[in-house]
Amino acid sequence: MMKLIFSSLIALQALLVGCASLRSVTSPQQRVEALRDTLDAVFADSIFQSTCGSLIVGSLETGQVLYERNSELLIRPASNMKLLTSAAALHYLGKNFSFSTVVLADTLPSEGIIPGNLTIKGYGNPDLTTADLDTLAAGLKEMGITTVEGDLVVDVSYFDAEYWGKGWMWDDELEPDEAFISPLSVNDNCIKVIVFPGPVTGDPVIVTSEPTTSFVTITSDATTAEDTVRTRIRVDRLYKEERSNTVVVSGIIPVGRSALTRQVTVWRPELYAGTLLKERLEHHSIRVTGSVKVGFADADAVELVRHDWPLDSMLLNLNKTSDNLSAESTLKAIAAELTGDPGSAEEGISMVYEFLSMMGIDTTRIRMVDGSGVSHYNLLTTRIIYDLLQAMAHRADIFSTYYASLPIAGTDGSLKNRMQRSSANGALQAKTGTLSAVTSLSGYVETLDGETLVFSMAMQNYVGSSTPYKRAEDRVGSILAGFSRTLPLAAAP
Repeated sequence: MMKLIFSSLIALQALLVGCASLRSVTSPQQRVEALRDTLDAVFADSIFQSTCGSLIVGSLETGQVLYERNSELLIRPASNMKLLTSAAALHYLGKNFSFSTVVLADTLPSEGIIPGNLTIKGYGNPDLTTADLDTLAAGLKEMGITTVEGDLVVDVSYFDAEYWGKGWMWDDELEPDEAFISPLSVNDNCIKVIVFPGPVTGDPVIVTSEPTTSFVTITSDATTAEDTVRTRIRVDRLYKEERSNTVVVSGIIPVGRSALTRQVTVWRPELYAGTLLKERLEHHSIRVTGSVKVGFADADAVELVRHDWPLDSMLLNLNKTSDNLSAESTLKAIAAELTGDPGSAEEGISMVYEFLSMMGIDTTRIRMVDGSGVSHYNLLTTRIIYDLLQAMAHRADIFSTYYASLPIAGTDGSLKNRMQRSSANGALQAKTGTLSAVTSLSGYVETLDGETLVFSMAMQNYVGSSTPYKRAEDRVGSILAGFSRTLPLAAAP
């Protein structure tokens, strides 16, 4: 009897809860209106009093725009510009395209000897590493080559001679995010400098590099100090008066502190790659009698070994980690492949405009000067990015590759540490963007109903840290992921 009564009470409680839930349910349109009110509340924060916030959200399935704020206002996109570059690359180059690096000889080797020059020619791979060069050297060793009687020539004719983006800041030259652009790049065109404290106070620091190479000279007057002294180590490359590959380490580091690692760009990255290849050849007992110099592969040169890097793998670095060198190399590769060598940013941008027009996007509202978004000269609207994302989702031939290249909230890339404890974790996949006084986020998010929303947002013209604005972006992402047309609107964190 008691069991029956208890069961009846449970059933009655469930009925009452169900009735209460039914009473709280509103129509789908009312939920859209509630969503708009919730998003309005984000932008009502005092941080936006002197800062522009732009956002557009719509359904992928229906195309209905659910929310719009300043979406026609021109903004600096920062790395959201990579969404345009990578989309155009997939369209023009195709998802099966590969960036190649080839090693050629003027004449075929005879009895292990190449009587002329050995040439390495780059075709725009931004992700080549020392290990890849070692693989090329090992391939030559397997062919029985022991001597190159000429020079080691680096051929960079695939791109034009513009080694930096238009409007990039001169004082950012050392930053790894703004490495020099070359069709023959290696190690992100940077060198990693590692600084260890000496064993006792007053000792000089211990400095190593990755890779170890004669191409870069490292000098240091840094010292080891008491462990109570705050770390103050500077790693600079001399570049202001005359560009060189001399790296200077200065400052102090406490006893017992773990090693500090800094990356700095190198000047003349093509010669850097050539020098590293020559050093790897020597490691494999292949002697090059001449020097490393810039030149051209002979018209009748014979290909000996090559390294290929697929576009889809490169796009992961371009979008997930937001690699600027990848974006700039891709932009020039589009030009080189479609209009012929040498590929230029200007020609690449013209091809991007043409692609966007084909996708039905108004290019008169765009000023694009680079492929990565580093330049403050770039201008477009969040509506344009939104329209591109909508259009790309209907490109069955390339969308899966495009979508897979975007960071996943709380999981990987530039969103790995964001939105981890929100409804957006794993449900939002989008491209980040950060520039001085600019932050942006655009992509796709799955709602509680399983509906896919497309969104683009940007916040610009603020002083100080981007942190509160990125928190606002994360809040928007959480709100969108928690949206439902059938369930009560999820509370934003």
